[in-house]
Amino acid sequence: MMNFSHINKLKNELDQLRPLPPEAIKNLSEVYRVEWTYHSNAIEGNTLSLNETKIVLEEGLTIGGKRLREHLEVINHSEAIDFVTEYVSQNQPVNENALRKIHYLILKNIDNKNAGAYRQVNVRISGSEHKPPHFLQVQNEIEKLFTWYEEKKGLLHPVELAAFFHFRFVYIHPFSDGNGRTARLLMNFILMNNGYPPAIVKAEDKQRARYYKTLEMASVDQNAEPFIGLISECAEDSLNDYLNTVR
Repeated sequence: MMNFSHINKLKNELDQLRPLPPEAIKNLSEVYRVEWTYHSNAIEGNTLSLNETKIVLEEGLTIGGKRLREHLEVINHSEAIDFVTEYVSQNQPVNENALRKIHYLILKNIDNKNAGAYRQVNVRISGSEHKPPHFLQVQNEIEKLFTWYEEKKGLLHPVELAAFFHFRFVYIHPFSDGNGRTARLLMNFILMNNGYPPAIVKAEDKQRARYYKTLEMASVDQNAEPFIGLISECAEDSLNDYLNTVR
């Protein structure tokens, strides 16, 4: 059983400081937009650096020698963050409609045919022993996922709920491409809906390797605790970042 007492303490401390200063919120949002986009894309193999990602997002420039797809991945992810942020501000639910919209934004202008559409083929995940469900089962598995979410959202700690949802989503692997980015956006949608800042899984080799290793443990060994532990650390880092900025 995970212990979330320290995260609860940090979250309570942040809540005591609300409403947070608008200038601090604006600064944090800009920093997190760049970092979240950079790390989530880099985990999937995008070669734009953190600074190059910032230049594409904030100055609208292209980086010489980098593929068009890599630039589109940055722009699309930023738009998906806008979508999630707006949905959170409107108290919109985490549901299948939101899931499809997020995935559409991730793949638009990259693979319009599959953007927002569940896969029509069976897939294997590179480097994993896990075999995702048959493509004909995807719709049913997604419906079961959201039923599970509705049942658990009042019972599980928000960080545990978000991490579990991420794992269960990538276990289904409902899309031909873009599952990882979509999973991390949905995970943070859940966290932000519960008043937490987004948790950023870092693309640096050590944390990236741990991310994939713990997901594999959850998928193959049915042991999700190491993955929940990793996401808890990421959530704690973000809470500390926010507190250090607004204290």
